[in-house]
Amino acid sequence: MKKIITILLSLLILFTVITSCQNIDKNNQKNDNENPKVETHLSIVTTIFPQYDFTRQIVGDLAEVHMLLKPGAESHSYEPTPQDIKLIQNSDLFIYVGGENDTWIEGIIESMGEQAPDTMRLIDLVDTLDEDIVEGMQHKHENNNNEETENDKADEHDHELDEHVWTSPIKAIEIVKKITEVLSEKDPVNANVFQTNSENYIEDLETLDQEFRDIVKNAKRKTILVADRFPFRYLVEEYGIDYYAAFTGCSTDTEASAATVAFLINKTNELQLPYIFSIELSNEKIANSIVESTNAKKLTLHSIHNLSKEELAEGETYISLMQKNAKNLAKALQE
Repeated sequence: MKKIITILLSLLILFTVITSCQNIDKNNQKNDNENPKVETHLSIVTTIFPQYDFTRQIVGDLAEVHMLLKPGAESHSYEPTPQDIKLIQNSDLFIYVGGENDTWIEGIIESMGEQAPDTMRLIDLVDTLDEDIVEGMQHKHENNNNEETENDKADEHDHELDEHVWTSPIKAIEIVKKITEVLSEKDPVNANVFQTNSENYIEDLETLDQEFRDIVKNAKRKTILVADRFPFRYLVEEYGIDYYAAFTGCSTDTEASAATVAFLINKTNELQLPYIFSIELSNEKIANSIVESTNAKKLTLHSIHNLSKEELAEGETYISLMQKNAKNLAKALQE
């Protein structure tokens, strides 16, 4: 009888063990299904659209790329939210422009100490230019009569750095190469993919560069007029285009003096310009005043600082917007 009881107890224990093992296997399988292994990607944060688009063209879907500036927002008045700062801190790489409009960044990065991400500034990646004060341009030391002040004379050779380095496709190529190099070092597993994507993208940028060169080569005139801020210094320097404008590229002004508007109207008539330009997200007041007083028509020259919600939804890119710029420049210079 004891032998029978012993056998029965042994069978019961064996059944319990087998059942427990099966339950463990099921639980492990369930946990594996609920928590699949996630492949980690680089997290890259950018401030504005140019470096955001350059980076996503390089990495494709092999990294997370974020842009801080919201669609349609004015980049010169951007202020980071606590969520933005957290996103920066948790990133592997933070890419920003540098210069006057990004002075807030230096303090934030410094305050993060050892937790700060690696950073890249676009103005460190290429040779830069100072902003240029051309004839008729309204600038920050000018008085209401459009006359030069004593501060003008003192600061005549103290121009601000022009930050808009991406407006030249040649500068864009330099920037893309250096971003690719840094990302490849950070993610050697995907470095070959990054390099291939970068090379293909650079070919497209070289085609874009040639398009601008052909336009200028076949131009009837070499002067444009921008009734707005002028963030295109690198573009016009690259292709030998002269220009007049209401304000410098980094100016916060939007309302031009009567003297500035009058100068631009007279210059449009004097040069018999068929088209004048405003920039994206502009109120176009100055351009409208010129069009009303001349035979010129109005076109847009996109600085690609930021895009509207509609442009992002339509899938616009740096290259697609620069191609539109090229088409509008061809009208202004060749017709």
